[in-house]
Amino acid sequence: EADTMAARFLLSASLPLILLLSADAFHVSPFTGRLGNKVQTACRSPIITNQLNTRRSMSPSISRSSSPVVSMAAATEFDIKGYFGEKLPVVEDALKESMDVLPREWKYDSQAQTALDSMEYSLMAGGKRIRPILCLAAAEMCGGTVEQAMPTALATEMIHTMSLIHDDLPCMDNDDLRRGKPTNHKVFGDDMAVLGGDALLSYAFEYIARYTKGVPAERVLDVIARCGKCVGALGLVGGQVVDIQSEGKKDVTLETLQWIHEHKTAALLEFSVVGGGIIGGATDDEVKRLSKFAMNIGLGFQIIDDILDVTADSATLGKTAGKDLLVDKATYPKLMGLEESKKRAEELITEAKEQLEPWGEKAAPLRALADFITARKN
Repeated sequence: EADTMAARFLLSASLPLILLLSADAFHVSPFTGRLGNKVQTACRSPIITNQLNTRRSMSPSISRSSSPVVSMAAATEFDIKGYFGEKLPVVEDALKESMDVLPREWKYDSQAQTALDSMEYSLMAGGKRIRPILCLAAAEMCGGTVEQAMPTALATEMIHTMSLIHDDLPCMDNDDLRRGKPTNHKVFGDDMAVLGGDALLSYAFEYIARYTKGVPAERVLDVIARCGKCVGALGLVGGQVVDIQSEGKKDVTLETLQWIHEHKTAALLEFSVVGGGIIGGATDDEVKRLSKFAMNIGLGFQIIDDILDVTADSATLGKTAGKDLLVDKATYPKLMGLEESKKRAEELITEAKEQLEPWGEKAAPLRALADFITARKN
């Protein structure tokens, strides 16, 4: 049943602004029968603002800004905190369901309970969920739905979690703390951590293929192929290899450092954005813009990570602070200094947002997410 038209008054420069919401009801239909029911239930949860139940052409969190933005016909300010408040519970419920479906649907084959426990321990350990939220935002901007993009969005978090599990191993970064909790290998042992990460990686591909509904097969195939590339020797693994080989070296250049982080960090962020865009129906030209946007925010993300490693404490970060310095890693602050690193991150985010201009107000969530990356504290 359609919701009645609502009005929300916001203050801007001491003047009331009426933001009209669309009258038709927002409906998330199940994307797999059982799997979809969790997403549908999450959308009705009182944890999420009731505004999520209304489809609209622009976010309810957009309000007029007193400062003009040259690149936009109408200057706006987007409430990123409100956007996270809407999307994050939906993503969390869907991630939990992705773990629940394994022993439920594949009971005979899921006797290796330790592997399932290892997967779930790290996947459900919390976090900002930036990658799945970027994926959903890109899909909706390009004309898709949360329902269509959710399997790809969850796959990005599975891959990201796998990379964290393996990163923390004694043979890699040898870390004991992740997201404020003991790392996976500290709980399950090195062997089970390796296998749990491997299982999450393979499950990501299966999840896209099995549970993506209402999307042309050629788009799904394209997304799966890009997923494979972003995590392999031409993506995350390649970046990690050169990163490890560069530790302790005094001749690492900015060009090498950029290559490392374009692959180790930005490649998965690019897949998150581009994968969501493709699911939503992005054209070839739009995919190029989304790729440039994502690569820039990926590099910006890593620069901020490098800065936080030397400026924040372990309690704030949720992981061991100062590890880059201890292993003599090449970082942006080390090669450029803190202030120049901050300046470069801001430049990258500005250039990234320029790629979104053709979408106008539809791109407000992605623009705000880009700004969030440079403003974050952990």
